[in-house]
Amino acid sequence: MMLTTSCISRGIVRSIPAGLLLIMASAFVWLSALQAGNMLEMADLLAHPDQYDKQTVSVVGEVTNLQVATSKDGQNAYGFMLKAGGGTVKVIGLGRTAVHDGEQVVVEGIFNRLRQGGRTAVLNEIKAELVRPLARLTPDFVG
Repeated sequence: MMLTTSCISRGIVRSIPAGLLLIMASAFVWLSALQAGNMLEMADLLAHPDQYDKQTVSVVGEVTNLQVATSKDGQNAYGFMLKAGGGTVKVIGLGRTAVHDGEQVVVEGIFNRLRQGGRTAVLNEIKAELVRPLARLTPDFVG
């Protein structure tokens, strides 16, 4: 904390745009959680879906079957299958996504063991709050 204060007082941090500082801070917090072991194995998530139902989860996997859509009111949305370790979950989210089929990503969001949509039941779905490609993580923070 003292280092941050002295860096700010010397003008080091002032020269970095505020948006970049926010991105760097959120990436650091997110990667700290990743390193702290808060990531779930896909096999564990699928073996114990009741334990994680309606809980925030973080999992790593490969994006497959990416689909993007725009609602009638102009809201962007996306969905894809996340594959890892022989298991698959559906991922849905609002907004735009910068991920592509075949890319390894980290997904953080609310896991639903069962979601009823009219006559359709959807099993093992994550409503994404955050999707980050592993290839775009800053290597200096990983380790």
